[in-house]
Amino acid sequence: MRIASVNVNGIRAAQRRGFGTWLCVTNPDVVALQEVRCPEADLPQDAFGGYHAAYDAGARAGRNGVSVLTREPPAAVRTLLPDGYAVPVARELRPFADQGRYLEVDLADRPLTVASVYVPKGGLPAHLQKPGRMREAPDGGAAYANKMSFAAGLSRHLDRSRRAAAANGREFIVMGDFNVAHRELDVAAWRRSKQAVGFLPQERAWLEDLLSPRRLVDVVRRLHPDQPGPYTWWSWMGTSYAVDSGWRIDYHFASPGLARTATRAWVDREVDGVRMSDHSPVSVDYDF
Repeated sequence: MRIASVNVNGIRAAQRRGFGTWLCVTNPDVVALQEVRCPEADLPQDAFGGYHAAYDAGARAGRNGVSVLTREPPAAVRTLLPDGYAVPVARELRPFADQGRYLEVDLADRPLTVASVYVPKGGLPAHLQKPGRMREAPDGGAAYANKMSFAAGLSRHLDRSRRAAAANGREFIVMGDFNVAHRELDVAAWRRSKQAVGFLPQERAWLEDLLSPRRLVDVVRRLHPDQPGPYTWWSWMGTSYAVDSGWRIDYHFASPGLARTATRAWVDREVDGVRMSDHSPVSVDYDF
């Protein structure tokens, strides 16, 4: 079973850059998408190929949007909106419920629950904000607090969803853009990134707490324990992509039973020599 995840940074732009070709060549059974960035009514024709798409566009036009593509219509679809959800939505996640940041489905043809998540980018805490040395205007740490609130709620929500899946005889996997690099191996220039958004000690500690051999396993790192990367994001600016000076911020976090079946993991940097997004797809083959 081949499962993939990619932040497309706009499905319309990704489609022009070869998203359809990538789908055909890679031929995944399940795909998690983030930053689809398109109202459902405006999706391009055949945007998701021949897959069935569960899609939460969110209420912010041109922002966010998560989807899970499957070969068969899913048995159930859930977002952060409270109506009909299998588990209570964590309090910290409720302000994000209409932002198109989390969606999960129960597969109809496999005992597996699949989630796609797009964690807010965040910002620097107030004590690290120095006017004149930031691209954005100082905000007193508001974006940082927003991200960490989402992160705290997501931890509880994923634990509840994983337990609910197990109670129903299902494995669980959450994939997506977590906007955090976990370890030094996950950032090419980690020494100068220690006070950068996405590699802050508090963010890394959150991921450390999220992962456990008995709860969720970082599948790609399990298969590549000592390899730098494989990186999944590179800035559009400068030469970082050309020299592979990237960040690994897109993950497959799976329940232990599913993680043990992973046999191969890779990152597709390009499609016919073209970057599909500032992120690249992360694909894993599972003997499941």
